[in-house]
Amino acid sequence: MHKILVSGCLNGRPIRFNSTAVSVESEIWDRWDSEGRLVAFCPELAAGFPVPRAPAEIVGSTASVVLKGEGRVEEDNGTDVTNEFIDGARLTAQRAKAEGCIMAVLTDGSPSCGTTYTYDGTFTGGTVEGMGVTAQLLHDQGLRVFPEDQIDEADRYLRSLDE
Repeated sequence: MHKILVSGCLNGRPIRFNSTAVSVESEIWDRWDSEGRLVAFCPELAAGFPVPRAPAEIVGSTASVVLKGEGRVEEDNGTDVTNEFIDGARLTAQRAKAEGCIMAVLTDGSPSCGTTYTYDGTFTGGTVEGMGVTAQLLHDQGLRVFPEDQIDEADRYLRSLDE
């Protein structure tokens, strides 16, 4: 059975930076859960961040640049948390590999888990296309990554692997 790495906050745990969770209302999600496919993991908690924590954004670059050590992730107070985000991404990739995950469903917009967009680094609510640090590393290592609002597409991909 193929396993799916999922952002820890998608499993109903209030562990986001602002102590909230993201609800996934989906029969597909419920089926995956009952089948034991879901591996919930939060890269930011794994890296040692508390709940709640200061908001953070990728500043002036992309996740790929951050992973090369040439970009930054900063909290809204200017604190550089790049190394922690890279550590969280690496720990997530290790967990995905250890669990045999073949894909991931992640919380879009997050500087860690964003799959189609992240916030633009200005802390004004603006967004840019691209992945968060963890999503980018998982993608680079060959896992398909999906945002939480593309469960149907993720399920089609999963079913194609089961054929």
